[in-house]
Amino acid sequence: MENIRIIPRLDIKGTNVVKGIFTEGLRVVGNPKELAFKYYKDGADELLCMDIVASLYQRNFDFDLLRSVSEEIFIPITVGGGIRSVNDINNALRAGADKVAINTYGIKKPKFLNEAVKKFGSQCIVLSVEAKHRNDGTWEAYTDGGREHTGINAVEWIRKALVLGVGEVVITSIDRDGSRKGYDTELISEVSKFCKVPLVVHGGAGTKESVVKVIKKTKIDAVAIATSFHYGDFKIKNLKEYLFKKKINVRV
Repeated sequence: MENIRIIPRLDIKGTNVVKGIFTEGLRVVGNPKELAFKYYKDGADELLCMDIVASLYQRNFDFDLLRSVSEEIFIPITVGGGIRSVNDINNALRAGADKVAINTYGIKKPKFLNEAVKKFGSQCIVLSVEAKHRNDGTWEAYTDGGREHTGINAVEWIRKALVLGVGEVVITSIDRDGSRKGYDTELISEVSKFCKVPLVVHGGAGTKESVVKVIKKTKIDAVAIATSFHYGDFKIKNLKEYLFKKKINVRV
C-alpha cells in the first residue's frame, strides 16, 4: 500500500474558512492563511482549498487569497471553485496551486475536462464530485457547493470523467458531510472498483477509527478532513501516529 495522504480541507467563503453539515448551515471557523499554516506545521501532506460559493455566484476563485495562503506553505495545494476556463487554471497555478479541482463547469461542459488535461497534464486536473444518495440506491451528482441537483448519476459521471483524462478524483458524500458519522464506504467502494487514478474521499470523519475503517474497507489514496480538524477532535500528527499503529502506511 502506498502512503495514505492526510489532507485538511478548507471550505472558503469570502475571506473566511467555513464549515457546515450536509453542505448547509455554514459557520465561520477561521482564517484561510492561519489555518493553512497551522495544518502545514502539524504535518499535512497536502491542502484542499475549495471556494464553495464561487460557482454559485458566477465568479472566479480569489487568486490573491490563494497567493497569501500559499506563500509559506511547502506542500501541494489543490484549489477549486469557479474554475471555468483554461485561463482560470493558469491563474490558479501561477498563484500557488499545484492541482485544480473542477466540478460545476465540468458537468456543464465535459469537454472542458479533456481540454484542461491536454493543456496542463492529467496530474494537474482533479475531478471534484459532490454525491448524494437517492432512494433507488444510486447517488446523484450535485453542483454549486452541493446546492444544485443535476439528475446525473455520480458514479457514471466519474467513469466518464476518467475517460476524459482527469488524474485524480475527490469525492464528497453530502449525506455525511460535517456529520462525524463516518465515511460513506458503500459509495467509495463502488467508485474504487474502477477508479485507476488517486481517489481522495471526504465527508464523515469523526473519530480516528472512522478514518481507519474507510482505509481498510475501501481502496483509497487519501482522506480529506475538515470538521474534525477545525474543531480539534484530533490533530494531524495524532491521526498519523494512530494510523501507523494500525499498520497503515502514512508519511510521518
